[in-house]
Amino acid sequence: MEKLNLICVDDQREVLSAVLQDLEPLTSWLNIEDCESADEVLELMDELDSEGEMIAVLISDHVMPGKTGVELLTEVSVDARFKNTKKILLTGQATHSDTIDAINIAGINHYFEKPWKADLLVSSVRTLVTQFIFDQGLDYTDYQNYLDQEVVLARLR
Repeated sequence: MEKLNLICVDDQREVLSAVLQDLEPLTSWLNIEDCESADEVLELMDELDSEGEMIAVLISDHVMPGKTGVELLTEVSVDARFKNTKKILLTGQATHSDTIDAINIAGINHYFEKPWKADLLVSSVRTLVTQFIFDQGLDYTDYQNYLDQEVVLARLR
């Protein structure tokens, strides 16, 4: 079974470490990468794509130096290589208009305010990866024990 990629980006190392710790239960079947800037994420995504790797989920903070999370997620959403990549905005400082832009322009799949609940984040990632697998047309049976079974059943109907 090939591990799918999940990328987390936050310019604050302590926040990034907390996210990675919360996502630890998923490491048996997902490769989790971390970055500290939008530019670092875009470089990593190019590298992974050139190696034939797939990015199932991108979790981004909003307020970062350089590009904001909404700008990053918008850029990813218009890149055909990542059309099925699921996007989560995880932030404590987005304004109402930022949130609207994240939904309407960047096409985020989930929004979490800091502090987040670890179990809800893990559950959301599991659901989004399940959707990604079906959207990509991958053989889900390799991942079946890890997936959101409700999504699997709904997709098979």
